[in-house]
Amino acid sequence: MRSLHIDGDSVLHRLPAGVKLATLSVISLALFMIGNPAFLAGAALVGLAGHTLLRISAAEIWRRMRPFALIVVVVALFTAVFNGTTEGLIALFRLAALALFASLVTATTTTGDFIDVITRAAMPLERLGILKARDVGLSIGLVIRFVPEILSRYEVIRDAHYARGLKPRPVSLVVPLIINTLKSADEIAAAIDARGIRRQK
Repeated sequence: MRSLHIDGDSVLHRLPAGVKLATLSVISLALFMIGNPAFLAGAALVGLAGHTLLRISAAEIWRRMRPFALIVVVVALFTAVFNGTTEGLIALFRLAALALFASLVTATTTTGDFIDVITRAAMPLERLGILKARDVGLSIGLVIRFVPEILSRYEVIRDAHYARGLKPRPVSLVVPLIINTLKSADEIAAAIDARGIRRQK
């Protein structure tokens, strides 16, 4: 299975997962409080430059960011149409910066570390009887793990179309993708229940 995590020994890799997630939260809040396009563009460049610490190629950076690129562009275009060019640029650079900084965190943090941090953060809510911290941590971990897997499945289905000389169409791509994803989700849920993970205290 494809993973968002990249093995390495950079400064970001050595930082505790909790520190990285807390820093990402602060950066996200700051980006939404600032409405200067130039500053937000600079923030996006900083996030992009941070990927040099991972020692990956430009093609690999694009592969990681490609699933979010369309969303960023569409939101920016709609914002520009309804609120003006300046607001559109703000949305573009803000979302790009958010995606790039989030990519740095997911690339340097293992899924296990994510689960541990989220579980500890949710413990106060468990003490109040609102939810089970382990279930929250497990859910977040599965979402992070499934994102690259869904993209990989999409590419396999698309390549299968090309191999058969067929033109990929939204319906012929989305339907088998949804079916395969739901099937995998059922298998994972059954495996989790079989091991009693969600029943553990």
